[in-house]
Amino acid sequence: MRLAEIRAAAGLTKRALATILSWHESKASRFESGTRTPSERDLRDWCRACGAEGEVEDLVTTARGIEGMYVEWRKMERHGLKWAQQSALPLWERTQQFRFYSPWLVPGPVQTASYIKALLSAIRDRRGVIDDVESAVAVRLEKQRIVHTPRTFAIILEESALYHRIGGTEVMADQLGYLLSAMALPRVSLGIIPRTIDRPLMPVEGFFMFDEHTVKVELVSAHLTVVQKHEIALYARTFGELGELAVHGAAARELITAAIESLG
Repeated sequence: MRLAEIRAAAGLTKRALATILSWHESKASRFESGTRTPSERDLRDWCRACGAEGEVEDLVTTARGIEGMYVEWRKMERHGLKWAQQSALPLWERTQQFRFYSPWLVPGPVQTASYIKALLSAIRDRRGVIDDVESAVAVRLEKQRIVHTPRTFAIILEESALYHRIGGTEVMADQLGYLLSAMALPRVSLGIIPRTIDRPLMPVEGFFMFDEHTVKVELVSAHLTVVQKHEIALYARTFGELGELAVHGAAARELITAAIESLG
């Protein structure tokens, strides 16, 4: 644990640190083992005693976000899909640069209403949540107005995402047609990684980057929020590497058109 590393780097035993801070030794032990969560004041005192004030802000940022970093879907959606969609609005509103990588699905900013409904209906049925799909669709469509504001959107898809028939043939054909239109928006960059290329980097988990401060990852059972600077830097580098594998412009339109034609 990072606290133990900071203490060890200062050349202090747990007993010595506890003595400096007028704590019982067991308090320091519980912090290091993770059986007790330190307060922000505890973190600041710990770093001060170890002469590591430069570590404070990173530790405090992590502590503030740790409760919401891993949230099970059943908890996030306990009040319904509409509430889950609304909870994301503040983050979208304060973000200026969006970067989305999706290996399986067309991501939110460029989804059609019918595609959204198909996705949310499947989630409702699979997770057994409140049936408020229509209201949730309306909220997500409202979020999409942000695409027409002075923000930038960089989207990278695996070509395979164009062939996953979410909602059936008609829904998918409409969605792919909308992708062609979205590519023309001045602040939207759409890249597609062809299935046929030789690649050094295989698909990773889908992730959504919001400026340089937050990454969201959707897991099977939960929703993961990443706020650590070094982790965000890793996602940013990965996004750049994936972008170098993608085709854009006319070549991307050709791949989308081929996917539409495959629908018959």
